Amino acid sequence: MKAVAYGNYHGELRSLVHLLKYEGMQPVARRLGKLLADSLETVVSSADAPRQMLVIPVPMHPVKQRQRGFNHAELLARAAMAEMRRRHPQLGLHLESSLLKRVRVTLSQAGLTTHQRRQNLRGAFFAPLPGRLAGRHVLLIDDIYTTGATARACSRVLMNAGAASVRVATVARAQREGVASWDPSFLRTGFLQSAG
Repeated sequence: MKAVAYGNYHGELRSLVHLLKYEGMQPVARRLGKLLADSLETVVSSADAPRQMLVIPVPMHPVKQRQRGFNHAELLARAAMAEMRRRHPQLGLHLESSLLKRVRVTLSQAGLTTHQRRQNLRGAFFAPLPGRLAGRHVLLIDDIYTTGATARACSRVLMNAGAASVRVATVARAQREGVASWDPSFLRTGFLQSAG
C-alpha cells in the first residue's frame, strides 16, 4: 500500500476538515479537494504511476451516511478528481463509489488505540463487484490518515477482490503520541510504504 497526504492534521487544515465532517459545510470539500489534488501530483508523476485508476472513497455505513446526509470522503474525491481532470486531462481517473461497501456499523475511530481500531474495522468492508476490480489500480480517498487501520482494512478487501494495486490519498495525516512517526517527505512529496 502506498499513501500520500497533503499536510499534518492541525491548525487550519484540521479546522477545515471539521467544518466539512462535523458541521456539514459541504462547500469546504472543494477547497480540501484542491489540496488533495496537490498531494496527488506525487502519485501521478511517479515513474510507476498507472495512467488509469479507479478512485474509490472510503465508504460510510448507510445508516451513518443517512444521519450525516453525505459521505465526506466521496465529496473530497469528487472535488479532487475535478481538479485533477483540469490539470491532467490525459489521466483516466474514474470515480467508483459502488465497488467498496461498509457492511457493519463501526465505532468512531477517534480515541481508539491502534489495536482497538483494527478490531473495530474487522469485517467492516466488502467488495460487492470483484469482477470490476480485477487487475485494476485503485486510488482510495479519505480525509485523515491516523494509524492506517482504515486504509489497510479497505486495501486488504480491494486486493483480495483482485485489485492490482492500491494507493491511498488523504487530506491530512494525524501526528499523535503512540502513532509511529514517519518520514516527513511523505507530506506532499513522497509515499509511505507499509505492509498491506
